Amino acid sequence: MKIHKLTLALWLAIVLFSGVAQAEKADRDKPIDIEADNLSVNDAKKTSVYTGNVILTKGTLEIHADKLIVREDAEGFQHSTSTGNPTTFKQKMEGKPQYIQGSGLRIEYDGRVDKVQIYEKAWFKRGEDVVNGDYIMYDASSEYAEVLSNKQTATSNTSKGRVHATIQPKKAIVPTVDGTSVKSGE
Repeated sequence: MKIHKLTLALWLAIVLFSGVAQAEKADRDKPIDIEADNLSVNDAKKTSVYTGNVILTKGTLEIHADKLIVREDAEGFQHSTSTGNPTTFKQKMEGKPQYIQGSGLRIEYDGRVDKVQIYEKAWFKRGEDVVNGDYIMYDASSEYAEVLSNKQTATSNTSKGRVHATIQPKKAIVPTVDGTSVKSGE
């Protein structure tokens, strides 16, 4: 079964990446805490480089990497690049006991446009729904997502260079005779 690029992008925007917008709202007001083996700061260039077992936390957001570079642009927006084998992230979803999580060899975040890009051996999971590819991009500002695979760099995770998505059935709420409701399948 072929999944067209537009259908996949729409699915990602609605099913998976809507979780990004629904991340714990309280996390926005939390301080960023970063632990690493080493830190080098260049105030003139507004750049910090953390290396060695890097762990970033901000509320329920948690990023693990071998290296994290944080840059601040002239307008004060922060941009980051985390690398590792792999680099991972997870964050609790607002009002749910579920986490959004993902991984890749490199994750880039552009704070100006609220855009996340995951490169190489990339995967993203929300609840039990998972998508895999060589490149995953989500632009929260425009609510646009894209997943690509490179046939020349096919791995067992990307099913011979193709994008792979596993979408679990959603349980519908069904009213009962006594006026209560239950989820279908229960």
